[in-house]
Amino acid sequence: MLLVFLSGISLFSYSQEGIMRRLPRPGMGGGMTGGGGRDSLMHRDAYADSITINFRFLDSSRLRKFDSSITDYSTKFPVPWHYIHLGNVGNAARSLIFTPMMKPGWDNGFHAFDIYTFKDHETRFYNTTRPFSQLNYQLGSRLEQIIELMQTQNILPNWNAAFQYRLINAPGFFQNQNTNHNNYRFNSWYQSKNKRYQNFLVVIGNKLESAENGGIRGDGNYLDSVEFNLRLSIPTQLGVNSAGRGGFFSGGFTTGSRYTTASYLMRQQYDLGQKDSIVTDSSVIPLFYPRLRMEHTINYRTYNYRFTDEAPDSLYYDNHYGIVDPSRIFRQDYWKELLNDFSLYQFPDAKNPQQFFKAGATLQTLNGSFDSGRVKQNYHNVMLHGEYRNKTRNQKWDINAYGNFYLNGFNAGDYNAFVSLRSLISRNIGYLELGFENVNRTPSFIYNTLSGFYLGSPVDFNKENNTQLFGVIDLPRQKLKLSGRYYLITNYSYFKDFKQPEQYAPLFNLLQLSAEKQFRIGGNWNWRTWVVLQQKTGNAPVNLPLLFTRNQVGYDGNLGFKNLLISFGLEFRYFTPYKADDYSPLMGQFINQQTQTFRMNFPELAAYIHFRIKGFTAYIRSENLNTLDLSTWKFTNNQLVAPNYPYPGMQIRVGIYWSFVN
Repeated sequence: MLLVFLSGISLFSYSQEGIMRRLPRPGMGGGMTGGGGRDSLMHRDAYADSITINFRFLDSSRLRKFDSSITDYSTKFPVPWHYIHLGNVGNAARSLIFTPMMKPGWDNGFHAFDIYTFKDHETRFYNTTRPFSQLNYQLGSRLEQIIELMQTQNILPNWNAAFQYRLINAPGFFQNQNTNHNNYRFNSWYQSKNKRYQNFLVVIGNKLESAENGGIRGDGNYLDSVEFNLRLSIPTQLGVNSAGRGGFFSGGFTTGSRYTTASYLMRQQYDLGQKDSIVTDSSVIPLFYPRLRMEHTINYRTYNYRFTDEAPDSLYYDNHYGIVDPSRIFRQDYWKELLNDFSLYQFPDAKNPQQFFKAGATLQTLNGSFDSGRVKQNYHNVMLHGEYRNKTRNQKWDINAYGNFYLNGFNAGDYNAFVSLRSLISRNIGYLELGFENVNRTPSFIYNTLSGFYLGSPVDFNKENNTQLFGVIDLPRQKLKLSGRYYLITNYSYFKDFKQPEQYAPLFNLLQLSAEKQFRIGGNWNWRTWVVLQQKTGNAPVNLPLLFTRNQVGYDGNLGFKNLLISFGLEFRYFTPYKADDYSPLMGQFINQQTQTFRMNFPELAAYIHFRIKGFTAYIRSENLNTLDLSTWKFTNNQLVAPNYPYPGMQIRVGIYWSFVN
């Protein structure tokens, strides 16, 4: 059946030869990509209508290539492989790998849905010789749908525009956990013909809607009862008798979180330097080598965080939040932020734009509205920042060093300092990177009593101080990457229960070691593994699995078909027992708990087939196979990932991706 399906796709591909031949032919590559390769749309072919396309990020001038590997589905899915969610894609999620907040200055404090948002620094600025589009569609069990569209084209040879849209819509397997997320991004990159002036424009909108059920009720063995094999019938703590519902553009719930954010950014750069040109037989190609760059960035952002329960359970809110007999629950923090930055760059080597000194100052103004607008507050910050970056041509000594200091305002005294050194040991061996970072920061605003979400007793919070030392050894030829991080944390801020914030003042440290490796089993069969070890000292309120691993065992090749790349096999994820964080729905925060230990009875297991034929890519996956109950032959052995929050049973996911040259 698989071969029939692949043959049909192949015939479709050849019938579209006039379009598909514009895309590059598949290739193979090394590293952790296995059979997927690293071929890119950067390369032209012999056809006259071929495309050359590359992209860069806002804070980097290095042009990058598309990665068309097919082995790692997590790069196409909104939830990274090292995250867990609360039972449905789009619900609150957190990483199993410890990552403290390393951002100084003001922070709103709502991060449980960060992985579902578009962000400024992730924006891709393209340059393409022809209009290019991507259409991605994923369909999962229980009508889970993910749609993503991207289109980019050069309006002029020196002016590109791009648009991206994503929808995540998932009703879920349990009551009142349906999600509906809409994201859009428009960006533009303009460079003057004399290459002195550049303009970057980014407009981003994120509308996130997630129902909150508080987990299943804990007063019965619902997961083990045959009566509740239909998981939608299991009673939940919030949103009782509310199944997943709602349309494409509306969450359709009465109990849940609505987070709406927007960002409008414009960056302008003007360079002073040296003009040059390359003269050929038929044309003169102008060149420009900058020596001094003036940069102005203005960024206006809005953040609207809301929790609503139109029919609250009085007992639940009294027990967890001390709210007695509520007729309606509504909490809101609404922020407006304006950043105005001016920076100067100096390029010691005019022919190496990857080496520069940068210094600048930022004025930040903040307007907050809390508790349904009854409380308002204005703040400001003045920040100084500097950076030195040097990416050498021979890659022997690549340096990145930067720092920020909050000179005046609400976050005065906050700072961060970062330095990393990366060196190519040799082409046969690989790379070594060493680094250091120290951050002194004001706790996020949700720990401030003015926040509409502050429900606990007042606590005096001191500034957090986080330090990390890290090292990475990257050996591409051996397909091996080793890394280690050592954290030193003081004044760690957290929630100790559903409403009460707290701060752990003593110094504690945490060691984190990780490895990525691809083993060749034989022929085109490979084993890829990711392993993370984490160990803390002392009694810090940080709970992590000692061991966390992800593995893929499968085939990566073409099965003898010239235009086919295919990867199929088994994938599993496992973590050792630990006291997993609970979740506070009203607060939108993961909280520390010390009573329940969570164990995996069997590794989380999935079977997959990923394949690509020219510009067409598909992913077919059967996930959570570990939930099979051998006594009933039904997938009802749900794995708990947090108190009262089970993962669903078996899920089928199909993802289809098309690339078009218009």
